[in-house]
Amino acid sequence: MKDLKDHIFLTIDGGTGGIRTGLYDVCGNCLGFSSVNYRTDFPKPGYAQQDPHDWWEALGSSVKELLQKTNISAKNISAIACDTTSTSVVVCNLDGTPLIPCIIWMDVRAAKEADELLNKTGEFYSPEWMPPKLAWLKRNHSEVYNTAEVFCEYQDWLTYMLTGKWCMNINTACNWGYSVKEGFSEKIYEALDIKDALNRFPTKEVFRPGEQIGTLTRSAAKHLGLIEGISIAQGGIDSSIGLLGIGVNRPGIIGMITGSSNLAMALNERPLLNPTGSNNGPDNLIKGYYTDYVGQSASGSILSWFRNRFYPDSEYKELDELAKNVPIGSNGLILLDYFQGNKHPYHDGKARGMFYGLSLAHNGIDMYRAILEGVAFGTESILDAFREHGVDIKEMNVAGGSARSPLWMQIHADVSDIVINVPSDINAPNLGCAICCAVMLKDYPDLQSAVEKMVRYEKTYYPDKEAHEKYRKIYKLYKELYPTMKDWMHEFADTFEKL
Repeated sequence: MKDLKDHIFLTIDGGTGGIRTGLYDVCGNCLGFSSVNYRTDFPKPGYAQQDPHDWWEALGSSVKELLQKTNISAKNISAIACDTTSTSVVVCNLDGTPLIPCIIWMDVRAAKEADELLNKTGEFYSPEWMPPKLAWLKRNHSEVYNTAEVFCEYQDWLTYMLTGKWCMNINTACNWGYSVKEGFSEKIYEALDIKDALNRFPTKEVFRPGEQIGTLTRSAAKHLGLIEGISIAQGGIDSSIGLLGIGVNRPGIIGMITGSSNLAMALNERPLLNPTGSNNGPDNLIKGYYTDYVGQSASGSILSWFRNRFYPDSEYKELDELAKNVPIGSNGLILLDYFQGNKHPYHDGKARGMFYGLSLAHNGIDMYRAILEGVAFGTESILDAFREHGVDIKEMNVAGGSARSPLWMQIHADVSDIVINVPSDINAPNLGCAICCAVMLKDYPDLQSAVEKMVRYEKTYYPDKEAHEKYRKIYKLYKELYPTMKDWMHEFADTFEKL
């Protein structure tokens, strides 16, 4: 192993709300951190889009601020890796110029195309994923679809901007119907009449996390305030790279990345939750393993929505302190967390969120706690998917924005009756990027070894048995809410779509 003082890594986390950059050493210590927000537009219900130019401008601002904060010279940076949101579809020219705003991951406008694909092939592809979105684009904006030179994701667009090289990575392409063993599932593209899209994917070179893509170009270095020629390591999906950053490097551990959405993941030797393996591997993160995952479309984004609209002058810590005094069950309120549709178990893009039980006796803090509990119920629902396939869940490693809330972490532990471990660095995707850099530069032989050395834990939450029993009764009602309301929800969505 090289001298641990040799290498400093610049890590880039392109999230839903903004860019977060960090500097790390090869022991996994964060030397500094900076973040810059960018906007998301919601032009219609179920739509969500961003301007890639905003990503690039935010990245430049964040890196320059980071270097200023830490007083670390750009010449000391040995490698760069980035993670980004996934299934955030970029439609652009070969020079990277976007033709339309990026249709980001939480956008479910392609629900009809996803349903059509399921009916034709028996394959479930979320409305979030690349094929349904491209089919929607072809049917609704054929002029854009036909003239586009590149279809890619946030991750691939950003690595192009850094290196000047178009390439694909297997970690995000798994959501395009790509498998290391089989390549692309052509029947998916044929069923949606978009087989011609395959020729516009950046497939000339394909990389795994931790492999070198190229080096930083002169123009990118100037924009970021860095030095030309820095090595660029392949990162990947924010949640997958974050899985490394929370210490999941073998089967038997559940990891959950929180933020705008929640995603629970596990490494397995065979695909459990998607037997076709079309979107979970193998080898798309750590060689030899499938990465099974189940997610919630909205979690932290619901809390952010509520605070921004009703408590814009309050910090989350203040609201948490008030919510501690609200009893379990939020004084008779329950939240359905389907604000951007449901990923699991119903795969329903038409479903929407709701509060039930509102009365004139309730106040905003009751609603705030109901959000914390409702999201935890949604998480319990996705953990049930693993349990149904024989995974015995005793502990879960959690990182991301929600991990900053002791109240929320305790509610999760109590609802799910599991031990929750929070890493000392909750910016798990950034740490995961540092792990990719360290492996690329051969500070560690592989991703698993780097995880063992670079990840540490700070806080553990243990479930309260009495609280769990109370939550178990409310969770039963939560699970009955959607089946009871499904037909009405669909009629509601169809009615308003036609108005």
